[in-house]
Amino acid sequence: MKTSSFFIALISILFLACSPSKNEYLLYVGTYSVEGSEGIYGFSYNPETGILTQKFVTPNQENPSYFEINPAGTHLYAVSEVSDFNRLDSGSVTAYKISESGELVKINQDATLGNHPCHVCVSPDGQTVVASNYTSGSLSIYEVDENGGLRAMQQLIQHEGSGPDSTRQLGPHAHSSQFTKDGKLLVAANLGTDKIYFYERADNGMYQPASQPFVEMPGGFGPRHFDFSPDGQFLYVMNEMGAAVTVLQKVENSFQTIETVSSLPTGFDGIKASADIHLSPDGRFVYASNRGHNSIAVFTRQADNGRLKLIQTEPTRGDWPRNFVIDPDGKFLLVANQRSNNITAFAIDQENGKLSFTGQSTELPSPVCLKFLVKNKLGGGSSH
Repeated sequence: MKTSSFFIALISILFLACSPSKNEYLLYVGTYSVEGSEGIYGFSYNPETGILTQKFVTPNQENPSYFEINPAGTHLYAVSEVSDFNRLDSGSVTAYKISESGELVKINQDATLGNHPCHVCVSPDGQTVVASNYTSGSLSIYEVDENGGLRAMQQLIQHEGSGPDSTRQLGPHAHSSQFTKDGKLLVAANLGTDKIYFYERADNGMYQPASQPFVEMPGGFGPRHFDFSPDGQFLYVMNEMGAAVTVLQKVENSFQTIETVSSLPTGFDGIKASADIHLSPDGRFVYASNRGHNSIAVFTRQADNGRLKLIQTEPTRGDWPRNFVIDPDGKFLLVANQRSNNITAFAIDQENGKLSFTGQSTELPSPVCLKFLVKNKLGGGSSH
């Protein structure tokens, strides 16, 4: 009897050891339609090594430069960063269903009624999609139907104003937007007006300026992307033209600026064109991409007051790092180097947050957007 129990236990251990992981990690990559790019690429990702293996590609020759996956991991929404969609002076957003294999199936496509949409976000409940039209300086808001497709545009919010840079800031340039975790606020960054805007949803379903309509960034800094701390009490804004991170703290019902910290090493006098920003999953570190300097800036973050300290600027082993992503396990950071046509992988030191190049570099035409999806092989998925 004891021998039988031993063999049953041994077989169970071997079965578990040999069984494949119940999760499949996918990385979706958005591109510009140049250098032979075919559209949106899908890769299998090894979470232990950071290695990518191309799995499929979704044809799209309309600059699918940014997309977002809904929280349920069932649909993907991609902008087309163009100005001539369907004979209109407009870009567009396309809704895709994510199939069981991870491949994308187009549902529908709608005009943004603004030029060169460069960013899209999805509300926490998955029911609202917002595109940021860079050249036109506007936000296009859509409701999602029962099949995950886009309904006709619900609202177009037009920003107004300019900034001190006579070349880059003659008019508004909406660059990104996100919802707060509770979905109560829609937050938008505008490079042309040096402002972070706040909107709330009215009883009629339309978005209107919140009680705090905006926060101003330093003049001429050009806010681009931003990220929230895990507790939602701090907002970290990547200023493209100023190559610096501005930290905002929530005080009662408003956000207040507490500091602005350079993302470049002291003495650097080259091109300033910073791009993306993300916090580590545990909120201990902040990472930001520097185009021109071609690096990822690493900051330590003080949990009590949200302040930052620059501890590393790691070369990206590529040219013009645009978007980057931290993998779902927080072990690796992957960078889309637009001009050198490659994606590079870096291991994250779990103690100090610093990056080290793994040697992994995946060639791909003009990569500019990276998003992970963890699919449970028993069904379902979740976006990261």
